[in-house]
Order: sequence, then structure tokens, then C-alpha cells
Amino acid sequence: MRRISARTRGLQWLERGLGGVQKSFKKMAAKDLYHTTVKTALQKDGWTITHDPLYLKHEGLKMAIDLGAEQVIAASKDAEQIAVEIKSFATTSVLYAYHESLGQFRTYRRILKKKEPERTLFLAVPVEVYDEFFKQPFGIEAIEEEDLKLLVFNPITQEIITWIK
Repeated sequence: MRRISARTRGLQWLERGLGGVQKSFKKMAAKDLYHTTVKTALQKDGWTITHDPLYLKHEGLKMAIDLGAEQVIAASKDAEQIAVEIKSFATTSVLYAYHESLGQFRTYRRILKKKEPERTLFLAVPVEVYDEFFKQPFGIEAIEEEDLKLLVFNPITQEIITWIK
């Protein structure tokens, strides 16, 4: 009898498209890919990782800002402190991924303002997502109107391309 690993079973479920299993497995795979990439890019840029992930407590709720494909990394460079929400946008709908990202970004930013006001929250996105979405008119408006801070990274070279502050 041949044993099948959990990863192989997950891939089989993903291929069959079994609803929530597909979504959660896809998010797990994306997290594994970009978490290390962004962490490495920050370290290459001279940042020290201080929390991986950054846990917060708010009004009796414990929050681990670690949501499958997304991982918050807290880092510091000189006197500047940041928190980074990593988003893969690995979905068939970039607009859906944006809506999900925006909701999380707003929540995390609100809590950080209360708990760690010295930290600035950045949304880390792959350069392809930045070019294809955030550099387009709707994306440009979103950055301005939502006061989004972006960290744009290259997933291949594991480097930060630009910071949008």
C-alpha cells in the first residue's frame, strides 16, 4: 500500500477543486513562497527582522497577523519600525485579492496605531502585481485614497524594487 503525503493529497484536492480546501491550500502554498522572499529582501536591504510574525492583542482579542498566504513581519532599520503584510495576489481575480488585502490592511493599520504607533504598515506585493494593478488608474487612486504604503518586491531576485510611501 502506497502512502500519500498530506502535501500530495492537498495537491490532488486542489486539482479536483474541492471548495474551501482549494482556497486554503492555495493560500498555504503562496505563503511559503513569498514569506521567505520578502524576509530575505528586507534583510538584503539592511533591515533586522524583529518579529516573525507580529502578534497583537486588542480589546481582549489575541491576533496573530498570520493569515495563510499572508505573514506579517516586523522589522527595524535605524530608528524606523515597520510591519509588512505580504500578499501574493495568487487568485483568479486580482480585484478580489485587492479587496481582501485592503480589509486586512485597514484592520492591521488601525490596531497598530493603537498598540504600536511608531510602526508603519506596508503591503508587500510582487512587482508583477504592482505593474499590472497598482500602476493602473484604479490602483493609483487606491494608493492615494486609502493611504496605502507599498513594498514592491521581485520574487525571483528576492529584492525590494521600490517603496511607495
